[in-house]
Amino acid sequence: MSIKFYNTLTRKEEEFKPNTKEEIRIYSCGPTVYYFAHIGNLRAYLFMDNLRRVLKYNGYKLKHVMNITDVGHLVSDADEGEDKMLKAAKRENKDPYEIAEFYMNAFLKDIDSLNIDRPEIIARATEHIDVMEDYVKKIIENGYTYQTEDTVYFDTSKLKKYGILSNRNVEDQKAGARVEFDKNKKNISDFALWIKAPENHIMKWDSFFGKSYPGWHLECSAMGYKYLGENFDIHTGGVDHIPIHHENEIAQSQGFSGKIPANYWMHVEFLQINGGKMSKSLNNLYTLKDLEEKGYEPLVYRMFNYTSNYRAQINFTFEAMDSAKVALNRLREGYIRHGEGKEDISDEEIKSYEDRFLEAINDDLNMPIAMSIVWDVIKNPKKSKKLQELLLKFDEVLGLNLKDYKKPENLLPDEINDLVNQRNEARKEKNWSESDRIRDLLIEKGYIVKDSKEGTIVEK
Repeated sequence: MSIKFYNTLTRKEEEFKPNTKEEIRIYSCGPTVYYFAHIGNLRAYLFMDNLRRVLKYNGYKLKHVMNITDVGHLVSDADEGEDKMLKAAKRENKDPYEIAEFYMNAFLKDIDSLNIDRPEIIARATEHIDVMEDYVKKIIENGYTYQTEDTVYFDTSKLKKYGILSNRNVEDQKAGARVEFDKNKKNISDFALWIKAPENHIMKWDSFFGKSYPGWHLECSAMGYKYLGENFDIHTGGVDHIPIHHENEIAQSQGFSGKIPANYWMHVEFLQINGGKMSKSLNNLYTLKDLEEKGYEPLVYRMFNYTSNYRAQINFTFEAMDSAKVALNRLREGYIRHGEGKEDISDEEIKSYEDRFLEAINDDLNMPIAMSIVWDVIKNPKKSKKLQELLLKFDEVLGLNLKDYKKPENLLPDEINDLVNQRNEARKEKNWSESDRIRDLLIEKGYIVKDSKEGTIVEK
């Protein structure tokens, strides 16, 4: 069965045609490790993981690179503002290298907690300064740059078209949010490749340009080329990367080799908080640790993300997390029940489930539809070990660690579980009399029902 992805470059859904069938080559923009990742950041890596899992489910081998930005860079895509690593070093009174090491390990711990499959190659920018320098020298040699006293700029006017990913007119391109046009630039869309370091700049290296450091767009192009070549299959990142960072990656690559580095560009949408943006001023930049302190294990957040396609914004609320928590528990319970079942399921029925699931995930990673098929399996009245094995197969994509889940001592009998589900449906439809009737029936059978933020709690 063919796979279809939405390609930001062509602005349409396309059949995926890899460069070679032996190995899919992917590059993903990784974190800048100057602070803890928040849940909006982590959505991008859950998307990255789903892409990996879907490709592997289809039988492909992967060579996947993710960078770690542990080099001091300027705050904005437009090469202005305060250095992020230096700012963090001042905040915590530590060396930037200590800052990078600490927050990189915190990030890796977070993605492990979310059961995110690590890329085959995790490349730290500080370990590839020589690769970036050679890359810049080639762009200079090819005639795509100009120099000021302290900066080597990429000259976007040398390209046939700048802005092919975002389809923006260069005249509309702003040098950066809330800043005036840099008078050192020839064109408003030009950007820094290599920057001479001032005396107080901590992270700097000896180079052809003296004590200096790379522009932050550069590391992805240089490391992508080193590990994946001039042209690879897929490049991923957040939608915020489209208008500047990924445009500049494409520009650099064209200046280096004349080629667009990736055939398919895939971008994940923003996470909203209570219908609005995340911001420090609103105090809603939640981390995975924050969620755990509120009683949500990391896999609940993973489950929550399956309520939306990666290309649609998703609205985070604690009510939605409560629902995801209940859903994850029901999924686990359904998995256990099928494992205890002794009924038989025909091979035709199993294949029907498999075909529908594959069709969903291969349609641009349509996880909400894929989950609806998972629920069909869970709700199958026949309890069968074949269905449990099918759920394990689906979990190769879901990544919810079903194989490690153990039956709890208080797992409800099927009859009681069905009554609870019926009562929840009645409450959802605001049929309060039916809800009360089922509650009384549950009490007769020896079970107390409590309704809470986390969902329905049933105790013997």
